[in-house]
Amino acid sequence: MKEKWQTTWPERISYGLSDAADNLVFQMLTTYLLFFYTDVYGLDPAAVAVLFIVARIADVVESFIIGVMIDRTHSRWGKSRPFFLWFALPYVVFAVLTFITPAFSQTGKLAWAYVTYLGLGFFYTAVNLPITSILPTLSQNARELTMLGVIRQFFGSSVQIIVAVFTLPLIAFFGHGDQQKGFLMTIGLFGLISLFLIINTFFHVHERFSNPAIAHQPFKNVMNMLLKNRPWIIISVVIFLYWLTTAIKNQTTIYYFKYTLDHEDLVPLANSFTLAALIGVVLIIRAARQFGKKRTMLIGIVTAFIGQVILTIGVYIHLLAVLFAGIFVNSVGHGLIIGLVSIMIADTIRYGTAMGIQAEGILASTDDFGVNMGLGVGGMITAVLFHLSGYVSNHAQNAKTLSMINLNYAWIPLGLYVVMFLILLAYDEQRINEAVAN
Repeated sequence: MKEKWQTTWPERISYGLSDAADNLVFQMLTTYLLFFYTDVYGLDPAAVAVLFIVARIADVVESFIIGVMIDRTHSRWGKSRPFFLWFALPYVVFAVLTFITPAFSQTGKLAWAYVTYLGLGFFYTAVNLPITSILPTLSQNARELTMLGVIRQFFGSSVQIIVAVFTLPLIAFFGHGDQQKGFLMTIGLFGLISLFLIINTFFHVHERFSNPAIAHQPFKNVMNMLLKNRPWIIISVVIFLYWLTTAIKNQTTIYYFKYTLDHEDLVPLANSFTLAALIGVVLIIRAARQFGKKRTMLIGIVTAFIGQVILTIGVYIHLLAVLFAGIFVNSVGHGLIIGLVSIMIADTIRYGTAMGIQAEGILASTDDFGVNMGLGVGGMITAVLFHLSGYVSNHAQNAKTLSMINLNYAWIPLGLYVVMFLILLAYDEQRINEAVAN
C-alpha cells in the first residue's frame, strides 16, 4: 500500500528553498567576509578577531532569545512560520549594510562593522532558526521528515556551491576592478533573491502537528529536559565542530590560492568541486534507511577525513589534481554530515516531546548556535593566527604566514574530524527511536 505523506511537493520545495535563501548571504559571509574586512575594507586582522569574538558571544544570547520567542509565539500562522514574514526584510537590509564601505576613520570603520555584522547575526538567526524548528511540525512520518531534511540540504548545498563558485566572478563583473563596488552589488543581488525565497516559504509552508497541552511548561522544566536530552547535547557539539572546521578551511581558501599558489583566479574552480556535497546529500535517504542516521553521519565524517588527507597531500606536493580530488571527496563527506543535521535535531525535538516538553524553538536553537559559534570561533582563530604570523594584506607573505595558511587549510580540519567522530559515537539513536515510538 502506498505510504501517505502529509506534505505536498510545492510545500517541500518551498521548505528547501528557505535554506537556499539564507545560504545566499550566509555562504558569502562564511567564505569571503574575513577577506572583505582585511583586504577590501582595510580592517586590522586583530580587530576583526575581536569583532568575531563579540559577535559569537552575542549569538549565544540571540539563539536562545529567538528560540524562546518561537516557543512563546501564538499566531494564526503558527509558532515558527511568522518569523519568515517578520524578519525577512531586516535580514536582507543588514546583509547589504554589512558590505557597504563608508569612508570613515579606522575607528569609524570598525564601529560600522560592529553595528552591521551584529545586526545581521541577529536577523540571520531570526529567519534561519525557524527552518529547523518548523520541521517536526510538518509531519509525523519519520521517513517524510528525513526526505524534507534532505530536500532542504540539497537546495542549501546547491546555493552554497553557487555562491562559492560565482561570487568572485560576479564581484569582478559588477566592480570592473573596484572590489568595494563589486561586493556591494553582488550582495544586493543575493539579498533580493533571498528576500523573495523567504517570503515564498511563509506563504507555502504550514505547521500541522503541535501539542498545545505540553507546549507551555515552566522554564525550569524545559531546562531539566535539556539537561536530560543527551542526544541533543551530543549533536549540538557535533554541529559546532562541523562549522568550526568549515569556517577555518573556507575562510583560508582564498588566502591559500592568492598567497601560496599566487593564483587567486583558481578559487572559483576549486570551489566548484564542492558540488560533490550534493552526492552525499542525495545518498542520505537510502543510507539512513540501511545504516541509520548515526552510522550514516559517521561514514560522512570518515569520508570527509579521507578527503582532507588527500587535500593535505596536494597542498605539500603542489599538485592541483590531487588537491581538487581531496576537495571532491571531502565535500561528499560534508554532504552526508550537514544533510543529517536538521533531521537529527528534529529527532531530539521529538525525543523532548516524548519526555513531556515541547520546546522546538529552544531545541532548534542549537543549530544556529552551532553555526554561529563555529563560524565565529573559526574566524577568530584564523584572524588571530594571521595577526600573530605578521600577515600584511595585498603583499607577498612571509614564511611564517604561509605556514599558518597551510596549518589552517590542511591540518586543523584533520584534527577536528577526529574529535567529531569520537563525540558522535556517544549518540544513542536507538534510545530516541524507542522513546518516540512509545
